[in-house]
Amino acid sequence: MVTRFLLAGVQMAPVFGDVAANVASTSAWIRAAADRGARLVVLPEAASAGYVFADRAEAARYAQPVSDGPTVTAWARLAAELDVWIVGGVTERDGDAVFNSAVLLGPTGLLGTFRKAHLWNDEKEIYDRNDDGFPVFDTPLGRIGIGICYDAWFPETFRSAALQGADLVVLPSNWVPVPGQPTGTPAMANLMCMTGAHSNQCYVAGISRIGAERGQPFVGRSVLVGPDGWPIAGPASGDREELVLAEVDLIGTRAHRRHNPFNQPLADRRTDLYVTDGPAVPTAFSSRP
Repeated sequence: MVTRFLLAGVQMAPVFGDVAANVASTSAWIRAAADRGARLVVLPEAASAGYVFADRAEAARYAQPVSDGPTVTAWARLAAELDVWIVGGVTERDGDAVFNSAVLLGPTGLLGTFRKAHLWNDEKEIYDRNDDGFPVFDTPLGRIGIGICYDAWFPETFRSAALQGADLVVLPSNWVPVPGQPTGTPAMANLMCMTGAHSNQCYVAGISRIGAERGQPFVGRSVLVGPDGWPIAGPASGDREELVLAEVDLIGTRAHRRHNPFNQPLADRRTDLYVTDGPAVPTAFSSRP
């Protein structure tokens, strides 16, 4: 197993509806990251064809199978040529189903696929939902868990990965402005990534896009976070394509998964006290005293 490696996040702006252009641009970024020495390269959510689909039918037109679609085929070829691992967002077609997915590829080919579990906004009318959980994938770079964008808003995403021994959770994302955010404050998504890393003592890579698509702006601010919860690269800018790079040290992480001599987050859990199920929305207040 590789115990130290360079992790790269690609903050970029995919072109809506142009799969060939996105294959070319993502391939160029993967090469640039490999030239810098990166062994794992993370691309944004929906990097294959863009994000703001009008409806399910339009998404289906641009969707592709992960087994032999043009985007995954190109990325797999690069992974083999450059001896790197790649995680990137793909609009996936599987029979009649359409998923917002992320693929994990290595020098030997496709290692796994994750389908977004928590669908944001009108994604609920466009995509099918992941009902298969949060797998963690064994690789020579350690154990890798995957979430996509809004999945980071749920602490269970990180905890599910950590309980399966994840060293790193990667989050291909298309972060958008959060209503009510005061000027000058950190991006909400950055705080989610930092909290997930700190609470589970694993690396987190939250890699977003920039630009706008059909009137929807994206905030960038890609970030790599260490197991102590503090950024080790980024947050990136809000409006530039760029690489964020940082070293991952698996030996150091696995040897020091403690806050202090007395506290280790996974060991300190009180599962006997937690409420794990309840109403999806707060119960309405009664008008009676």
